[in-house]
Amino acid sequence: MSTDLSGTIVRPLVTEKAAIIAHVGQYSFLVAPNANRVAVRAAIKAMYGVIPTSVNIQRVRGKFVRFGRTVGQRSDWKKAIVTLPKGKTIDVYEGV
Repeated sequence: MSTDLSGTIVRPLVTEKAAIIAHVGQYSFLVAPNANRVAVRAAIKAMYGVIPTSVNIQRVRGKFVRFGRTVGQRSDWKKAIVTLPKGKTIDVYEGV
């Protein structure tokens, strides 16, 4: 694992589903394609000062898209869902 955690978390995911699960203490982030649970946990601790109780990572496959006759595919990406201890919150929607 690299000690440089600046590129591990790309940005928080701001969606309706992410806002719903934020009430339960779970937060969604777009993470680097090579990120793992350990790196995401360390990055959350460094950025927000809170140690997560669990980190779940999903690989989201890019959708096939068409523009006229041209067919393409969006890039694959990784999503991390971070669960915090009860009573702890982080302000990921600041400035959105």
